[in-house]
Amino acid sequence: MALTWATGVRFGRATKRNERENELHLAAKCLRRFGSSSGPKNAFYYLYYAKIGIGTPPKEYYVQVDTGSDIMWINCIQCRECPKKGYHGLELTLYDPEDSFTWKPVTCASEFCAEINGGAVTGCKPNASCLYTETYGDGSYSIGYFVKDVVQYDSVSGDLETKLANGSVIFGCGARQSGNLGTSEEALDGILGFGKSNSSIISQLASSGKVKKMFAHCLDGDNGGGIFAIGHVVQPKVNSTPLIPDEPHYSANVMKIEVGTQFLNLSTSTHGPGDKRRTIIDSGTTLAYLPDAIYKPMVNEIVAGQPDLRLRTLHDQYTCFKYSGSVDDAFPAVTFYFENSLSLKVYPHDYLFAFEDFLCFGWQNNGLDSLSTTDTILLGDLVLSNKLVLYDLENQTIGWTEYNCSSTIKLRDEITGSVHLVGPHSIPSGGRRMSSRYLISFLLITALLHHMIY
Repeated sequence: MALTWATGVRFGRATKRNERENELHLAAKCLRRFGSSSGPKNAFYYLYYAKIGIGTPPKEYYVQVDTGSDIMWINCIQCRECPKKGYHGLELTLYDPEDSFTWKPVTCASEFCAEINGGAVTGCKPNASCLYTETYGDGSYSIGYFVKDVVQYDSVSGDLETKLANGSVIFGCGARQSGNLGTSEEALDGILGFGKSNSSIISQLASSGKVKKMFAHCLDGDNGGGIFAIGHVVQPKVNSTPLIPDEPHYSANVMKIEVGTQFLNLSTSTHGPGDKRRTIIDSGTTLAYLPDAIYKPMVNEIVAGQPDLRLRTLHDQYTCFKYSGSVDDAFPAVTFYFENSLSLKVYPHDYLFAFEDFLCFGWQNNGLDSLSTTDTILLGDLVLSNKLVLYDLENQTIGWTEYNCSSTIKLRDEITGSVHLVGPHSIPSGGRRMSSRYLISFLLITALLHHMIY
């Protein structure tokens, strides 16, 4: 991978490292939720992540791509307990602001800090760092402080061609992680937040005029590889549904759910009468989470044609069974119907996964997880694979279409009006390839963050 060296000067330090560590110790004692993702993260440990370049001179970092949270953070030099090797043996790197000529401190008196705190920070001292705590649906969290530095990316320069570019963004310098974020089996260098708020990477790049607030991903669940593109996708055509206003996540209303040829009853919501169900689309969650009133009848309907099937629960979490035949022949598809006649069809090979010689449902019961919102449907990566999903914050819509994610899409340059082909991308991970069923790579175009892998 080619790296560019941006010009710049070394900025003065706002605080020394030991002073910043004292600030972080205080932050750890009073956790504050600046933003939380929508659901339990990576229950089955399949992570979508990108290799990005940060700083001058640039260093490479692996970050999980997450549309369910807002900020980007990278493990920092203060993180003494962070693993050196992470998911699938990836070599991890700690970010040191003082190694970059282009870093800037972000103080608690900054406009950015006031915005994420919902107002001026109480007790803010001159030149003190802006601290963050990002809490996730599985109870894990990241604690650190914000910095500003150059992130390198590629922009479209022609059909299947890109050129290097860069932009300055504010992100978290993570000093302490908990739960899955700190275990070597699941750890990465950080998380890339692509949520809706002004603090997310897509919003920061858009505010600088570099991109439009629209992006798409296409996850090839069969062959590995895929596309993650920022910009206006003009081909294929994608039908869309309105995003629910004033929601922190990418949420839309489900009107009906069909299992095979049978429709489920959605009118048991505790929010009152009606058949709508709030549904969150979240690339940072692996499985799909359903309210108990939907989960039970859905599973019953799925297995109705297999009366001899014996269901069992593995690890107190996954509903599983033994089966050796073709799942697409034996089990029904599940279709979600949204407003504006948009539907999402999930095939058995998408909602079932192999685990310890069993097949297990990618559907999970929200009612069994006290951390979940029990009346909300949450759709993660397992049911979004083999579909081009388009997030359009310019028009406040979200949409998708079934698509061959090994093929190309067409992306329009908003400045010149030209249309270019964007293709899939796939690279080895940690010096070796993972199984193709759960290997996914993205090419992030118009703001390409080098390479993206699953």
